[in-house]
Amino acid sequence: MSSGHALLAVGGAFLAAGVIARAGARIGLPTIPLFMLAGFVFGPNTPGLSLVDDPSELGVLAGLGLVFLLFYLGLEFSLDDLAKGGRKLVWSGLIYLILNIGGGLAFGFLLGWGTREALVIAGAIGISSSAIVTKLLLEARRMNNPESRLIMGIIVIEDLFLALYLALLQPVLSGAGSFGSAMADFGKAFAFLIVMAALARWGGRVVSKLFGSADDELLTVCFVGVAVMGAAVAEEVGVSDAIGAFMVGMMLGGSKVAPRIHKLVLPLRDAFGALFFFIFGLSIDPNAVGSVVVPVLIAVALTIVLNLGAGALAARLHGFDRQAGVNIGLTVLTRGEFSLVLAAMATAAGLDSRVAPFVAGYVLLLAVIGPVAVIRSEKLTWLLPAGIVRGSTRREEPARAT
Repeated sequence: MSSGHALLAVGGAFLAAGVIARAGARIGLPTIPLFMLAGFVFGPNTPGLSLVDDPSELGVLAGLGLVFLLFYLGLEFSLDDLAKGGRKLVWSGLIYLILNIGGGLAFGFLLGWGTREALVIAGAIGISSSAIVTKLLLEARRMNNPESRLIMGIIVIEDLFLALYLALLQPVLSGAGSFGSAMADFGKAFAFLIVMAALARWGGRVVSKLFGSADDELLTVCFVGVAVMGAAVAEEVGVSDAIGAFMVGMMLGGSKVAPRIHKLVLPLRDAFGALFFFIFGLSIDPNAVGSVVVPVLIAVALTIVLNLGAGALAARLHGFDRQAGVNIGLTVLTRGEFSLVLAAMATAAGLDSRVAPFVAGYVLLLAVIGPVAVIRSEKLTWLLPAGIVRGSTRREEPARAT
């Protein structure tokens, strides 16, 4: 690809993603599936204008998108928030993970595509989108509702599980030759997590001194360099670049410059994140999607049931009422960036070709169902049988002025 063609492709990707996402945002759809849709429309597998013939030609840009997405998630993660939530919060998060990861794993094995594929599907089905969940709570004006603190706590626990799951999954996807070599790879990954977590917990002062420049330009250059280098080092030691970026974000999140980094990284996350989802959309083959329609529909139905069950149990544990249980279950319903990261990892590892279109269809469908369900959750209380949640604690935010 010539430099002119490359620039045209990148510019066209940004423009197409922006225009289609803006149109979809008018009817309340989140941007992630719309970025994917833009890539699908202008990809090599659909008729009409194609920006690139081979999506791998934009692989470095997709990698940067992945780095900034996971770096931002790590920056948002807080060990202190997790500690403040207490045992009930931990139990709520564990219940959510056991139901959703367990259900996703069982479903993955039932598909019969392979063990590694089942592990990828379990993660894709089991982890909700932190970005979309937060955005939905803000747009629905529910941040002050009592169950919203619980929802955000569940998201924190999911992010912690995400790091561990990626560390476990990487040696499996890389095709370690024996159990011993797989455990050795996992040991390296776990040691990397421990070192980075220790830096995040106790290295705040050192990090603050290293990144203490008052110049936003220099601070941006430094944290971008550290994020990308951290991802590269993680990849070199046998850990996913995604987990490397996440742990670097977590490390910087414990420093005094974290609020400034949080503000400065947002445009980078949004721009390169849009490219990541767009490039993922480029790789979707409509012929492959047709073969996974039934599994996608079953997975979506299973996810709705599992999330409502987890929401009901969490609400009961915290003394909330049935409406709060429905709100919890529906708010954490939407899947997004992590599911697509797993699909991209599955494609790179040469797994069954049906995994990527399955995850894409699954994410797209839930991205439409989730926001609509959250907005209308008060009319969907019937989804939980009366008596399943016995609490009565509720506090609604004031209605939006009209």
